[in-house]
Amino acid sequence: MDPSDNHQSWAERSGEFSPEYYARLGPNEVTEILAEVFDHYVDTDAAVLELGCSSGRHLAYLRSQGYENLTGIDINDESFEVMAEAFPELAETGTFHTGAIEDILPEMDDDAFDVVYSVETLQHVHPDNEWTFDEVIRVTNDLLITAENEGNSPTRGRGDAEVSYVNDDFPLYHRNWKDVFSERGLAQLLKEPGKRDTVRVFRVL
Repeated sequence: MDPSDNHQSWAERSGEFSPEYYARLGPNEVTEILAEVFDHYVDTDAAVLELGCSSGRHLAYLRSQGYENLTGIDINDESFEVMAEAFPELAETGTFHTGAIEDILPEMDDDAFDVVYSVETLQHVHPDNEWTFDEVIRVTNDLLITAENEGNSPTRGRGDAEVSYVNDDFPLYHRNWKDVFSERGLAQLLKEPGKRDTVRVFRVL
C-alpha cells in the first residue's frame, strides 16, 4: 500500500475504526493514562495538539479535566460531524483541521504546541513519509506523547515483521518509538505499557 492509498483508506473509513466507532467506544485505558500524564506534567492552559484525533474522545476527556486550548487533526472529514453530535462542547471550543498530518503539520508554526500526542496514529505513517516525525518535533515546544502499538498483543509486532495488516485491511508499521524520537534528539521521560499500546512521554531538549 503506497502513501496515497493509505491516506484514502482512512479518509473514507466507515464501520470499524471510523469516527462513529470511536465515539461509541468513548474513553479507554489509554485515555486514563494520558490524563494522568497531563495531570503530572501539563498546566491546564497548555496548547495541546492531538494527531489523528478522530471524533475527539481523548480530547473531550481532557477538556472535562480542565484543558481548554485543544487542537486536533484528522484525515476523515466525518470526524468533526460526529464530534459535533457526540462531544458538542469540544466541537464548539476546539480548533480542528481536516487532512493528513503530512499535509497539515508543515503549515503550522515552530513550537506551536506545548504538548503534542498521538494515539494509534503515527503507527500508520508510511515509511516513505517518516520525514513527518521531524515535523511533529518542529511544532512541539515541550512534550511529545506517543500511545502506539509496539507489540503488546501476541499478534502485533512480534518477530522481525516490520508491518502487519489489521483485519487484512490497513497496515500497522512496527517501530520502537524510543528509538525513533531519541535519534531525533528527544529525551524519554516515561514508558507505560498497556494491554494494547505503549505510552511514552518525550521532552524536547
